[in-house]
Amino acid sequence: MTDDIKVVQVDGAPDDQARWEAVRTRDREAEAAFVFAVVTTGVYCRPGCPSRLPRRENVLFFPDSQAAAKAGFRACKRCHPDGASPRQRQADAIAHACRLIRDAEEPPSLADLAEATGISRYHFHRLFKEIVGMTPKQYAAADRSERVRRGLAESSSVTEAIFDAGFNSSSRFYESAERTLGMAPRTYRDGGNGTRIQYAVSASSVGNILVAATERGVCAIHFADDADALIGQLRDRFPKADIQRGDERFEETVARVVAFVEAPSTPFPLPLDVYGTAFQQKVWAALREIPAGQTATYTEVARTIGHPTAARAVAQACANNHLAVVVPCHRVVRSDGDLSGYRWGREQKARLLARERSR
Repeated sequence: MTDDIKVVQVDGAPDDQARWEAVRTRDREAEAAFVFAVVTTGVYCRPGCPSRLPRRENVLFFPDSQAAAKAGFRACKRCHPDGASPRQRQADAIAHACRLIRDAEEPPSLADLAEATGISRYHFHRLFKEIVGMTPKQYAAADRSERVRRGLAESSSVTEAIFDAGFNSSSRFYESAERTLGMAPRTYRDGGNGTRIQYAVSASSVGNILVAATERGVCAIHFADDADALIGQLRDRFPKADIQRGDERFEETVARVVAFVEAPSTPFPLPLDVYGTAFQQKVWAALREIPAGQTATYTEVARTIGHPTAARAVAQACANNHLAVVVPCHRVVRSDGDLSGYRWGREQKARLLARERSR
């Protein structure tokens, strides 16, 4: 039976020790990576199988259930390794609940969501928070805020956008509007109308840097070889804002930003003015925890924020980041080590990483 065994990897580990550790700790996160078979029973299982732990010398590893079955082993009747894993079934149930929340005019109750997924209320609430990273109530609030964000760009009035998003009263939305949008709703809808934004372009060791800030804090840090292109991007983002070149006092802000870009291992010394969905905010906060000179994969970031299957959404949140280096999306790479994309170019990403590692 051992002739068909292939070497597989768990979280990048090239040896069986990591696989055995996953079996020993019943690691559910490794269930999609491999199965293990017990030669004394002739049964193969998932790493998270609740059955009695076998002796290490009796265990063989296979890349999947098909390979184990081909080698002559039969599927365990407790963990059912030849079907969808328990974790996958749970993830599917929670994904269904998320769709129900998004499609509903009013946020469904916890009882209705639990009944729709066939899970008890207590277990559903705990499982939802574990997989999504927030409670159903918080997810519904974030979804409605995202609806408002889209609606403000399309509706003729702020009130219409708020009610279309499912808020029962405008006051409930305004309680958290600036935290969600980064500015007042009408200002956001009007492309930053009435907001004063100062900017300046400065040279650095990694090229030209545009720094822009509102009265609340720094709202953009962008790279580009063409300074005019940087300014044009800022005006496109806030087409109705009062965008002006920074005064002498603003030069100090720019100098502090450039100093941070040159030495990003120090804490960023200035307030920020950014907006994003609840998910984006969680991703950006996680990125700021990655030390300078180190990297993390999109999957690792997704696990950190409690969304183990949301690697693509993490990549999208990185693409929507407007604060280069301060929110270090350049430190996120693919699982195979490839640099992947970067808002300011792969070459710039490589330069930033190389410089941080050299220091």
